[in-house]
Parts: sequence; structure tokens; C-alpha cells
Amino acid sequence: MNSTPDFQALTNFRNQIYAAFTRAGDALMDTVDALLTENQAQSLPELSLSPFFRRKWHSLYKAFQNGQIDHPRLRQTFAQAAPLTGKTRICLATDASSIARPKSKTAADRTLVHESNLPPQCPPVVAGWQFSTLALLPDSPSSWTYTLDNKRIESHQKAASVAAEQLQSVLPLLNNQTGLPPLLMGDGYYSCIEFLKRTQDVACDKLLRLAKNRVLYRPAPPRTNKRGRPKQHGNPFKGDDPRTHGEPDAVFEGENLQVACWKNLHFKEAESLVVTVIRVIRNSATGTKRDPRVSWFLFLGRELPPLSEVPSLYCGRYSIEHGYRVDKQDLLWERVRLRTPEQFERFTHVVACVRNQLCLARSLGGGRQPWERRESEATPSQVRRGLGAILGDLGTPARMCQVRGKSAGRVKGAKIPPATRYPVIRKSTKTVRKITAFVQT
Repeated sequence: MNSTPDFQALTNFRNQIYAAFTRAGDALMDTVDALLTENQAQSLPELSLSPFFRRKWHSLYKAFQNGQIDHPRLRQTFAQAAPLTGKTRICLATDASSIARPKSKTAADRTLVHESNLPPQCPPVVAGWQFSTLALLPDSPSSWTYTLDNKRIESHQKAASVAAEQLQSVLPLLNNQTGLPPLLMGDGYYSCIEFLKRTQDVACDKLLRLAKNRVLYRPAPPRTNKRGRPKQHGNPFKGDDPRTHGEPDAVFEGENLQVACWKNLHFKEAESLVVTVIRVIRNSATGTKRDPRVSWFLFLGRELPPLSEVPSLYCGRYSIEHGYRVDKQDLLWERVRLRTPEQFERFTHVVACVRNQLCLARSLGGGRQPWERRESEATPSQVRRGLGAILGDLGTPARMCQVRGKSAGRVKGAKIPPATRYPVIRKSTKTVRKITAFVQT
């Protein structure tokens, strides 16, 4: 029996997530173990072929249909087990990912979500669900992200409001011993007024992407004795208009890199939000949309990172994109077909449990193929290959399956009505007009 600290931490984590499965916990825990080890499965029923799933294949669907997961308790378990040892500063990232369901007419609460890599002349949106993720970033950019919370963005919600709620709920649970506030990074969507206002009092610094055409304002000039209402805002600051920039408050120049910042700026709609705007110029960039030469960022908080570290810090945010790729390609997050959004939310929590166990088992070894390099760091897929042997020592808190006999089946003559069809919910008419104009052009 292995008694290393990492082994014990993984055992405790498994016991805690099993306790969060308040109904159908045994089947859900078997599903976690099957997904953790069965790397050849391409669909949900194929997980039942794993030796760690001790039930029949139809128990998989029953687990997500009838099961219940205590989301607050699971969130607390994730936060308490987060690998924070050795970090000089906690770096977090928030983002939203789409689960495309364009033909699932019996799935409720579908909205128009972004979908990449569609054919030309097609609007980049499809019907589906969207999930907001708050993740702990690794020290170096990679797919080793640790999920702190996952939550579905319902049709009446916005991604910014859900992310703000996640940040407010998770941060008090983290054991931050670095002496510095956590640093949250997000793309341009999260630099909106709603997200900044709701997280203004949260003990977390924010480094967010900023659109180059956003207009901010300098502090209002001192009041004079002239008649009339005094000015509420100073001179404007616009990223794509160099005439409004003025002299920056601080500048860093390196090899093929220039970073400048302007402090004490605010939005017209929120004078109390005093932010810092940062401009990064990379001379070696190609100047395309995917590789811009000039990038703008917004910082809100009390511990502004050194300007020389801003580009590398924000590059770490892209780790959450690599984490999404692992979840969808290896952990079947997008491939599993469940009818209701509540069932898919349960499967999303199961995927998060598997991902976090991979992070906690990172030092326990992996299963590398003979042609794979031994010198490089193990990937989540390689660690996943070696977990079958480790689970044999770990054991499972789930109970053995109890044979209950065969079901009597449907009553003779029963008529099963067709499943209810649900329309796709448009969040605003403005979105519909944009899509219609795109198709007409």
C-alpha cells in the first residue's frame, strides 16, 4: 500500500467527491473511475466496458437521470484540494465553452452559442449549451489546469454574471498563503462594466483583455468658480487614437517588446472603477487577427505585476483553452449525449472530478508509450494511461452493485408520447438581426 502524501491526498479527494454524490453516488463514482481509466471509449455506453464500472451499461444513464450532486460541497472539495504548494502567486482564469447541440430538439434551454471552424459563409453560431469555468492555471503554459468550478450559463444569464458569482463563491475557500491577492485573467468579454462592478470588492486582481476602441476617461479637472455643472470626466483615452494617449506612467522596453501603462482611468458608466490600461507591442508579431502586433489590457486591483511580466502572465491564460481540448477530446465532455441540461451538468461535474484527479496524480507516474520521450513532462493523457494500476491500490469508496432482478418492463398497452420539443432561445433580437445580416451578405 502506497503511503506517500500525494497518494493520501488523492485518496482523501476521492472520499470527499463521493460524499458530494448525494443520490446514485455508487454509480456516479464508478463512472468517474471508468472515465479515469478507459481511454479507448468514444461514447457513454462504452465506459461500461471498463473493469472499474461494476454495473451494466444502462446504469450509466440512470446515474445521470436520477443522480444528485451537491454542487457547493463539490466546489468546496475542489478548492480545498487545489495544488497551491510552492506557488508565488495564485493565477486563475475564467472562460466560457460551448457544447454544440444543433439537432437536439428535445433538449431544453438551448441558446445560440459560438462555434468555431464552420464552413465559409456560415454564421459562427449554433444551438447548444454554454458552461462557465473557473480554473487554476499551471506555473508554465500547458493543459494542466485544475478546475475550481463549472456552471452552466442558463438562457436568462450572461457569462459575466455567472463568472462573477463563481469568483465570489470560490475565492473564500482557497487557502492562499502567498501574501498576494490571486490574479484572474480573462478575455475581452470580461472587461465589461457588469463583471468589473460585481467583482470590484472581491480580493482578487484582474488582468483582462481590452478592445482597442474602448473609451476611458482621465480624472475630472478641479472645480472652478464658473457657473454651471462641473465636469464629471477628464480627457478621453482611446486605444486606437494615439492623439488621446499622452505620456504613459510607466514604460518597459525589451527585445522586440514594448510595454506601457496609463493609470487612474475610469469608464464613463462607472467613475468608481479606477483601472490601469496596458499596451503591449510585439515587433515580431505578424499583425494578423490571431497574432496582433498591438494588444491592450485592463488591470483592476492593488498589486500591478511588473510590466515585463504582463505578456508572459497573460499567455498563461491560454492554458484553459488547452484544458478544454483535453476535456472534449479525451474525457468525452462534448461527445456524451444526454437529453436534459441537468443531466449534462452532472456529467460536467464528473469530468471535473476526473480532470482534478489527474492533476493530483501527476507525480504518481504515467503510462508512456515506447516512442514517447521520457525527458519531457507527462501530459494528462499519459498520466491517465497509468491510473488503472494506481486505482487498484486506491480502491473505491463506492459500494458493490446489488442485484435486483429483471424489471417488469412497460405495462401492456402503454402508449409513450413523443418527447417534448423545445425552441432555441434567442437572448436578444439584436443577435438575431446580426445573424440575419451575416447570412444575407
